[in-house]
Amino acid sequence: MKSNDYHTIKELQDIFIEHLNRQNFLSNPKELYEPIVYTMNIGGKRIRPVLLLMTCEIFGGDYRKALDSAVGLEVFHNFTLVHDDIMDNASIRRGQETVFKKWNANIGILSGDAMFAIAFDYMMRVDDKIIRKAIQLFDKTAIEVCEGQQLDLNFETSKHVSIADYFDMIRLKTGVLIAAALKMGAIIAEADDRQTEIIYDFGIHIGLTFQLIDDYLDLFSHDMKFGKARGGDILANKKTYLYIKGYELADAKEKAQLDALFANKEIAPRDKIEQVSAIWQSLGVPEAACEDIKQYHAKAMQLLDKLDVPKERISELRYYANELLERTY
Repeated sequence: MKSNDYHTIKELQDIFIEHLNRQNFLSNPKELYEPIVYTMNIGGKRIRPVLLLMTCEIFGGDYRKALDSAVGLEVFHNFTLVHDDIMDNASIRRGQETVFKKWNANIGILSGDAMFAIAFDYMMRVDDKIIRKAIQLFDKTAIEVCEGQQLDLNFETSKHVSIADYFDMIRLKTGVLIAAALKMGAIIAEADDRQTEIIYDFGIHIGLTFQLIDDYLDLFSHDMKFGKARGGDILANKKTYLYIKGYELADAKEKAQLDALFANKEIAPRDKIEQVSAIWQSLGVPEAACEDIKQYHAKAMQLLDKLDVPKERISELRYYANELLERTY
């Protein structure tokens, strides 16, 4: 690869998928490994590995040196999904049966554990001079993702969850893995510490933006645009940004109305969605969400401008970040 050759998102996605398809995750006992092969083959956007490869190129590195780390990060991400599905009792993931549904919970737990170990092995396949930094980042990220998942579980039974609590949870559950992908690419390219921290901070803000948009689009989107039924979070009484902000802005009467709607197990799903949505809209919840989305996105863009690299190298990353924002409107 020539030093001035920088790949597009689509090109890096194709490169990664080709490399991923060459990996052999199958071994014995088959009951342990077949769920891993199944999980890694049912798709996904491959956002995190592509960001890792892209950042490696942004800082002048050779993407080929980052391919195994990209696989490791994707295996780790999918491991978290396997275990999340067990905890959420979810039967469908990416349009396919989840591992614990197709096999059982015990196999899902054990195969997930094996995936974590496989991910660690791939993350170690970097140059010796950066292996300490790479493994420290991976370990820190793995622990923080687990912390975020536990906080999310805690929210299910917590009577009061603040917006600050929510942002802390999504930073850990969503933001740090995206940030780690970007920072890992920078580490492999041997960028200096200041640059790696800037790109990490950018990743945190993009991760927060991504999750806020996801919360917003669950209700305020057209079904065909978002790809899933509208209002699913309301039906699950999930404590998203909209849920928490609604209570923060509501007066005593409106809080009582929301309490009654979320506690009502007899109400028709459509009626519940429409009534909760009407209260939230009257309180200005969607506008508040859009304002926070814009602020986190703007901060992310400001961080990109601080990178000490030629502007053309970050054009694809900037495009990706702007694409996120456009999903909301």
